[in-house]
Amino acid sequence: MSNSAKTAEKSFFARNAPLFRRFLVSFILLIGLMVVWEGLKWFAGDPWRPDNNPFKIAHQPFWRVKYFSDLNLPHLWDIFGAFADESRRNGPPLIQTLAVASVYTFREAFSGFVLGGLLGFVLGALFAHLTLLERGCMPYVVASQTVPILAIAPMIIIWLGQDWGSVAVISAYLTFFPVTVSTLRGLRSPNPVAVELMRSYASTTWETLWKLRFPAALPYILTALKVSATASVVGAIIGELPSGIREGLGGAILNFNSYYATKPSRLWAAIIVSALLGILFFLAVSLIEYWVLKNRHRVIESR
Repeated sequence: MSNSAKTAEKSFFARNAPLFRRFLVSFILLIGLMVVWEGLKWFAGDPWRPDNNPFKIAHQPFWRVKYFSDLNLPHLWDIFGAFADESRRNGPPLIQTLAVASVYTFREAFSGFVLGGLLGFVLGALFAHLTLLERGCMPYVVASQTVPILAIAPMIIIWLGQDWGSVAVISAYLTFFPVTVSTLRGLRSPNPVAVELMRSYASTTWETLWKLRFPAALPYILTALKVSATASVVGAIIGELPSGIREGLGGAILNFNSYYATKPSRLWAAIIVSALLGILFFLAVSLIEYWVLKNRHRVIESR
């Protein structure tokens, strides 16, 4: 390897060192959680039999705590092993069923994410320029988030019908609020001197918005979108419950919840897939944020 290639490789790792450290810490925490999980079952769970663990050992825990029983806290190998089991009699593997359900839920969550993000940005921009409108409407925007989503979801389903579009609206309901608040704060973050300077150049409100306020608000908006990404997945799953939709993760969770007493590992597997979907959505928005802000800094430095 040439010296230039080695230098480029070192610079790549140097630039992305914080990202690598973040993933390393997350991985260590995950391993630690798994060790604690099985450690609790080792010391206070149900007895281990040779036929119910991959180590083929018998073990009698020192204490018996019902919260760490196999019903409340299944072994990790039972949860991961459930992915290979049939989702129903003579049906496809559970991992295939959950993968198809994840794609369906992602469509609802992404639609709600886009709809809620656009609504939040428009409201934030209006509030930033119309103080009277902000004072009159912001209390209602805040109050909308105090109403439980389970109380709103059935009404939306009745109004719009039992399909994925209604679930997307429910997802948008949880998505628009953080974007609205962050957009409002971000658009008002520029220095008043800079705003006055734009006015002295006879800039219109539209030009001031896109050339000054919006670039300054980007970090605020992108941070809110990361929060909204996970909220949209939660909203989509919750919205599937009263809608009667069984193709998504909400339907899978509701179905496996009915058989929790006999197959708790299936419900835990569905929960893990739901969490992974939210994490992947969050990471996708984080990568977009990293790319946008990096290019923004490059543009500023080149000026």
